[in-house]
Amino acid sequence: MPDLDNQQTEDDLVQQQHSVDALEVAIGKQVRTSRKRLNLTVAALAKQAQLSTGMLSKIENGQTSPSLATLTSLANALQVPVTSFFRGYEEQRDVTYIKAGEGLSIERRGSGAGHQYQLLGHTIGKPYNIEPYLITIDDESEVFPVFQHAGTELIYMLEGRVTYRHANKTYTLEPGDTLFFDAEASHGPDEIQKLPCRYLSIIVSEAVST
Repeated sequence: MPDLDNQQTEDDLVQQQHSVDALEVAIGKQVRTSRKRLNLTVAALAKQAQLSTGMLSKIENGQTSPSLATLTSLANALQVPVTSFFRGYEEQRDVTYIKAGEGLSIERRGSGAGHQYQLLGHTIGKPYNIEPYLITIDDESEVFPVFQHAGTELIYMLEGRVTYRHANKTYTLEPGDTLFFDAEASHGPDEIQKLPCRYLSIIVSEAVST
C-alpha cells in the first residue's frame, strides 16, 4: 500500500520547485524588460551591477535564483525598486480562454447524438477541482443518464426548458433559473420540455491526490 504521507511530501516538493522555476522566469523577464527600456546591453548592465555577463544572462533566462544582494544591485543599476522584479510573478494566474463553440468535447455517460458536453476550463495544482461544462441537448429522448459524483454542482439554464431531477424531487428549469445541489445524490434531466436545451453545469469537488 503506498505511503500517502510520502506521496504528499513529494507532490509538495514538486509544486514548490515549479513555483521557484516560475519565479526565476518572471524575475528574468522583468530584468530584461527594464534593461531594454534603458537601451542597455547585457555587458553594460552587468558592468554597472558588478556582475559577470554570464550570470546576468542566466538571470534573464530564468536559469538561476539571484540573491537579494544581486537583485538590489540590478535594481540600483536599472533605477527601479526591487519589488518591480516580482511583478510578473505576482500577476501569473491560471486562465482559460474559450471562443464560442470551441469548448473541449467530453465523452460522458449520456453524451452522443443530440447530447453534447463541452468542457470550458479546469483547475491546475489546486486543492479543489472546478469543472465548468456547457451542455447542449437538441434531440428528444425518453431516457437520460443518472449522475452521482463527489462535490457540489450548479446548473444555470440558458435556453429551452427541462425538468431536472435531484434525489426524489424534480424542478422545472427555464432560461435564467439555477439549481445548486449536493452532487452525491442522484441527478440528471428527467424530461425535455422545449428544445434546443442548453445549460451551464459547474462542478466543484475536493482534489484527490494520486
